[in-house]
Amino acid sequence: MTLTDCDLAPADSTGPLPVVAEVPEVDGIPVSGLLSEAATPRAVVVALHGGAVDARYFDCPGHPEFSLLRTGQRLGYTMLALDRPGFRSSGPYADRLEDPRRRVELMYGAIDALLDGLPRGAGVFLLAHSAGCELAVRMAAADRGAGLLGLELAGTGRRHAPEAQELLWGANRVPGKRPAGVGKLIWSPRRLYPEDVLGGAAVAARGSGIEAKALNEWAAREFLGLAPRVRIPVRFTLGEHERVWRNDPAEMTAAGALFTGSPRVVVNLQPNTGHNISLGYTAPAYHLTVLAFAEECLTARRTGEFSGPTLQFDGGAAAPER
Repeated sequence: MTLTDCDLAPADSTGPLPVVAEVPEVDGIPVSGLLSEAATPRAVVVALHGGAVDARYFDCPGHPEFSLLRTGQRLGYTMLALDRPGFRSSGPYADRLEDPRRRVELMYGAIDALLDGLPRGAGVFLLAHSAGCELAVRMAAADRGAGLLGLELAGTGRRHAPEAQELLWGANRVPGKRPAGVGKLIWSPRRLYPEDVLGGAAVAARGSGIEAKALNEWAAREFLGLAPRVRIPVRFTLGEHERVWRNDPAEMTAAGALFTGSPRVVVNLQPNTGHNISLGYTAPAYHLTVLAFAEECLTARRTGEFSGPTLQFDGGAAAPER
């Protein structure tokens, strides 16, 4: 398949409105999301949102130019943003989703149901943001994960930034309650976001108690144990102005190095970007780099190999010594 086979929309188009997609049940639990179909897709990109938002995070209301779903569809990808377990349709069933294996099964079941009868091109590429990365890494580390084209993780890590560490895990922490200062961390600096997007009211959604339980041991234990089991290409992205997770080169490289079973790991620091990477002014640039990495994974699947170093920083090889 070549790019011209994909019936691309004109370059000045923001793409069709993504449609609400819902699976009546996956083993008795409904799942909802947003779907943007490409007529002849190069591949399918499945996106998992972070905490306190839903699938609209990837199709920002009032800002179609920020939409990952519309950008990907215009470039020839079928795009599927799922509401994670415990959000929207599956919210009333949260008590049945505490087992992480059940959440993985639910998402794979929803993907199969929503894509039933639709072409998948070269396969499925998985993308996640913030709290959604916990689920995405579990999906990639599962047996079925070896069949994915690749994995993009944004807004997560091994270690919190000092201010976030104190806020989330310090002496004043109240278990089960979101600290009042979290909003300031994830929306800083304010200049990087339009005024009508700041605070995230347009994409806000109520989650469930399984979120806190799932993330309790994520950075300290689960991430470290799951990452080496991932067998597909991985790109790990943090914004230049990330304030929740440490984003210094040494720490980001160390996080990327956890993926010892991956054939290729790209560590990417996104310029002029905060934590909410798909809602700021640089969202279009970030989305294009994600789709470029997906395209590299697609090509590697066809040729059977990657070229270049196994671990790259900022998407490129290290500069040669002089």
